[in-house]
Amino acid sequence: MSDLAERLCRARLDGGTVAVEPAAIGENLDAAYALQQEVLWHIGDPSDSWKVGSTSAEAQAALGTTEPGAARVPARFCFTSPANVEIFTAHNAKLEAEFAFRLCRDLPPRDDDYTANEVAAATDGIAPSLEIVGSRLSNGLAGAGRIAVTADGGANIALVTGDFITDWQRFDLPSHQLTVTINGDLCASGEGRRALGNPFNVMVWLANFQRQRDGLRAGEVVTTGTCSGLLELNVGDVVVADYGTLGAVQTTLSCAEG
Repeated sequence: MSDLAERLCRARLDGGTVAVEPAAIGENLDAAYALQQEVLWHIGDPSDSWKVGSTSAEAQAALGTTEPGAARVPARFCFTSPANVEIFTAHNAKLEAEFAFRLCRDLPPRDDDYTANEVAAATDGIAPSLEIVGSRLSNGLAGAGRIAVTADGGANIALVTGDFITDWQRFDLPSHQLTVTINGDLCASGEGRRALGNPFNVMVWLANFQRQRDGLRAGEVVTTGTCSGLLELNVGDVVVADYGTLGAVQTTLSCAEG
C-alpha cells in the first residue's frame, strides 16, 4: 500500500484533505486508476456500484478532459432513497442529479467492443439518482485536474438511488426532464441529453472501458453523470430530484464531524 493511497483513504473516512503533486501519481490515467484501486483496497468494502463522471461538456471543460472517467463506489457510501448522507466540511460537498442503470447479466472482458444492443440486453432497470461529490484534495475539485480527481475516486462522496423501473426502454431518455429542489426551493432543471447526448451512451462507454479491465457484473449499478449541473450543498439541506414518470429520489445532508 502506497503512502498516498493510505492518506487518500484516511481523508475519505476521517474528513481530511491531502496535498497531491501530479508527479506523485504519475503522468497518465492508468497510474491514476491504479491508485484509485489501491484506495478501494484499503477501504476494504465490496462494491456493486459505479459512478461515471465528465459526461457533460461543462464537466469535461472543468477538468480539462475530452472523455468520461469512472470509479467504483464502496458499499458503505451507497444508499437507497430516502437517505441520510453524512458529509465532511473539508470536502466541500456538491450535488449532481443523474440517471442510474442496473445490470442483469455480466459483460466480461473481451477484445471486441460491446454494441449498444448487447449492453441494452444486459440492462434491466433505470432509476433516478443523486451523487454527492467533493474532493479529498487540498486544492479542491476545480483545481485538481483529471488525473488527481480520478485517483481520488472520481470525487465521489456518496450515491443515492431511487426505485428501479424495469421497462426502461420505453423512456425517451435524451429528452427526459428532471428538477432539483433544495429545502423546497427549485435550484436546477435538466434533461438526459446532458450526459453524452443520452444517459445510455454512458453505459456503452463504461462497458467498453471495462472490457479492457475486469468487465462488469450482473447486479451492478451505474450512475451516468450529471444532468443538473453541480449544485452547492450545506449540512441540513434536504434534496429532492423529481424525474416525473421515472420517480423521485431524496436525501438529507448531515454533518459527519462529531
